[in-house]
Amino acid sequence: MEFTKMHGLGNDFIVVAGERALPDNAAELAVRLCNRFFGIGADGLVYILPSDNADFKMRIINSDGSEAEQCGNAIRCVAKYVYDNGLTDKTELTIETIGAGVQPVRITTECGQAAWVTVDMGQPILNGLDVPTTIDANPVLGHSVVVDGREFKFTAVSMGNPHCVIYVDDAANFDLAAWGPKLEKHPLFPRKINVEFATVNSREQVDMRVWERGAGPTLACGTGACATLVSSVLNGLTDRKATISLAGGDLSIDWNEDNNRIYMTGPAAAVYTGSVD
Repeated sequence: MEFTKMHGLGNDFIVVAGERALPDNAAELAVRLCNRFFGIGADGLVYILPSDNADFKMRIINSDGSEAEQCGNAIRCVAKYVYDNGLTDKTELTIETIGAGVQPVRITTECGQAAWVTVDMGQPILNGLDVPTTIDANPVLGHSVVVDGREFKFTAVSMGNPHCVIYVDDAANFDLAAWGPKLEKHPLFPRKINVEFATVNSREQVDMRVWERGAGPTLACGTGACATLVSSVLNGLTDRKATISLAGGDLSIDWNEDNNRIYMTGPAAAVYTGSVD
């Protein structure tokens, strides 16, 4: 199997193209190949597949073998892959995901290769039961969740996959390993949840760290950055366009007031190519 190791701000993937459909053993392959000690090492295994509804289809298998509905960093990597490898000459194309449908993508090139990718991430889902949570509210703002005797207040947002955003004093140094897995699997979240810990520094900039459902702590999460911006606007903390600073770098997120759609802009990079039996 030929692959390319890629990353979006350090959120890294094993990207595979050429299959006609998701292999039956994709979950087993993801667990084995994403292992950082005995495999290639990655946060997820990404397949670029044919689509009847878009230019390409993306399927993402997390490092634990579960499938993610959507991933903002992965979709930028897919856009870079198909452009740089001559699978398309379009700088505006569409990529199908299982959780967020067909998403328009715009590529900015440098020296003949994709450098920056802007993704139309669609409209946020704010109804609590649709995120999903067990909370019948729209939106879910400042709701309490208690784990191990500690109370957190969160905002729930779906970007095709579920997120809860929690504001803390120092996101950059927050103990993800202590609280992330407990919140991910809390009964309030029937399909588990991605957890963002955020610190608002100004109306134009937010620090965020993430515990990703099925992958654990990652250096970046594109859908999480979008959810953080939405949460911050709803809570009156930021403007509708802001920089979300992650451990791996910055993403520009714009929640358009006219069409309610969210636009994410950031880089993607190829690390190396290889093959594995």
